[in-house]
Amino acid sequence: MRIITVPMADNPAVTVLVMVEAGSKYETAEISGLSHFLEHMCFKGTRTRPKAINISRELDSIGAQYNAFTSQEFTGYYAKAGPRHLNTILDVVSDMYVNPLFDEKEIEKEKGVIVEEINMYEDTPHKHVQDLFMELLYGDQPAGWNIAGRKETVKAMKREFFEDYRRKHYVSGATTVVIAGKFNEETIYDDIEKKFIGIHEGKKHDKTKVIEKQKEPRIKVQHKKTDQAHLVIGVRSCDIWSASVPILRVLSAVLGGGMSSRLFQKLYVNAGNDIYTDHGYFEISTGVDKERVTEVIKAILNECQKLTEDEVPPDELKKAKDYIIGTMFLGLETSDAVAEFFGYQEILKRSVITPSELAKIINMVSAEEIKDMAQQIFQNKNLNMALVGGFKNNKEFEPIFHF
Repeated sequence: MRIITVPMADNPAVTVLVMVEAGSKYETAEISGLSHFLEHMCFKGTRTRPKAINISRELDSIGAQYNAFTSQEFTGYYAKAGPRHLNTILDVVSDMYVNPLFDEKEIEKEKGVIVEEINMYEDTPHKHVQDLFMELLYGDQPAGWNIAGRKETVKAMKREFFEDYRRKHYVSGATTVVIAGKFNEETIYDDIEKKFIGIHEGKKHDKTKVIEKQKEPRIKVQHKKTDQAHLVIGVRSCDIWSASVPILRVLSAVLGGGMSSRLFQKLYVNAGNDIYTDHGYFEISTGVDKERVTEVIKAILNECQKLTEDEVPPDELKKAKDYIIGTMFLGLETSDAVAEFFGYQEILKRSVITPSELAKIINMVSAEEIKDMAQQIFQNKNLNMALVGGFKNNKEFEPIFHF
C-alpha cells in the first residue's frame, strides 16, 4: 500500500483519502456498474459499524465532510474534518474500505437508489450527452459504458459479485492512502498501518485495454424534447504518459479557459483534455438554443481550425498559461483538493509532481507545439459529435461537420 502525506501546517482541516485502482474499465459486461455500486455499499455498514447510520452519525457528530467517487480507472473514499478528529476519520474511512459487510438486504435497497440515479442522469441532458459521447468514441467496450452501469445489470447484482470483485481489485498493491492538512508527521505512518491491518494482499487483476479505431467523422444524435440542444464535439488525443499532455492543457485554455478565451467570447463552453492510462480525448461541450446549433458547430470547428493555421500570439499564450497556473493554485487551498491532486497522480502513474513543478512544465509549452498538436488532432477523420436535443437524425449535421 502506498502512502502520501502532504503537511499543511496552517490549514484548519485534515483530509483522509483512500484511492484504489478499480473502476468501470475493470468490469465485464455482466457486472457493468459494479465498481460504482460497491462504492455505495461501503457506506452501508462494516463489521464494527453494522449500519449506515452508525457511519454517518459518527462523522456528522464531528462536523466532517465525507463522500466517495467512482471513475473509469479508480474509486476514492474520503473524509475531512478538524485536525483533532483525524483519528476518527482515519478509523471510519479505513473501516469502510477494509471491512464492508455487503448486507444482502442493503444491496437490494440500494439497487433502487442506483437505478433512480441512472434515470436522473438520463433526464439531465448536459450530463447524459457525455455518456453518449463516450459510447460514440468507444462503443461496446468498458471505456464506452456508463460508469453507473445498465439498469438490468444493476438489478441483477448479487452479494458474491461484490466479494469476488473486491478480492480481485481492492488489494494493498492497488491502494493509495493520502493524508493532507494539519497532522502529526511523526506518528501518522504508524497510525495508518494500524488502521489498515487486514487489507487484502492478493494479486491485482488488470483491466481491459481500450481499442481505438476511427477512420471518418462520427455523429450520434439522441432525440429529446428540450429548449436547448446539448452537444459535445471531440477528437481522440493521448494517454496520461504522453509528453503532449501539458501542450493539450494549454491548447484547451486558449480555446475555453476563462471568459476571455476564444470560444467563451462567442458562447458558453467547457473545453478540456481527459486522459487515462491507455487513452484520452479532447472535447468541447456546450448547451445552446436549438435554433443556433448549426451556427455553434461551425463556430467551434472554425476556432479549432485557426489553431492549425496560425501560432497563438505571445500575449495570448502567456494569458492561457497564467490562467492554468493561477486557477490550479487557487483550487489547492483546501486539504481535500490537495489530497486529490496527489492521489490522482499516484493512482494513475505511480509517481507525483508538485504544483510548482507542474507550473514550470506548463510555462515551457511553446506556440509552435500548440500549432503542431492542433494539426495532429484537428483532422476530419478524428471528429466526433454527440448531441441531445430536438433533432431526429444525423443528416442535417453531416454536410457541415468538417474543418
